[in-house]
Amino acid sequence: MKQLVWWCGSLFLACGLALPDCPAQTSALPGRQTWNFDNGWRFLKGDATGAEQPLFDASQWRQLNVPHDWSIEGPFAETNATGAPARSCLGVGWYRKEFTLGTNLAGRRVFIEFDGVMANSDVWINGRHAGQRPYGYVSFSYELTPHLNFDGQTNLLAVRADTSKQPASRWYTGAGIYRHVRWS
Repeated sequence: MKQLVWWCGSLFLACGLALPDCPAQTSALPGRQTWNFDNGWRFLKGDATGAEQPLFDASQWRQLNVPHDWSIEGPFAETNATGAPARSCLGVGWYRKEFTLGTNLAGRRVFIEFDGVMANSDVWINGRHAGQRPYGYVSFSYELTPHLNFDGQTNLLAVRADTSKQPASRWYTGAGIYRHVRWS
């Protein structure tokens, strides 16, 4: 038993981790914090050229919170692209969210985390492309730090989801930011 305790302790220390009974070591480790980012989005069902740009006027877009599935709001069709009765999940949708960050966060790395966007999503921060995710069933994240304003100026996160290229699903897939979003 003593060998097992010694081995586990050595493994923790070799990996740079602290044992639970060593509070002096654990307090020096920086903690990761996450915050909910679900509330206060604007949404447009359809495509909008330039919607990723901060100066684009989205004031007339619908306000909502995510998770959100735009296809559940559509009409039920006796047949759709799969040949089965269902709601149509095909199309393009845009989501935009404005937010500010204080100078107290300057020097921190900031990430946006999506639990799920259906599908073929593109994400922009302040008009700069953060990344593209072709699959809608897996969570993903992007680092936003190099493109953020930490001085109280407005930041803009824009997400475009395009389900128009996925008509072959055998089940209801949904569309849009259909799972939670957070930043850390």
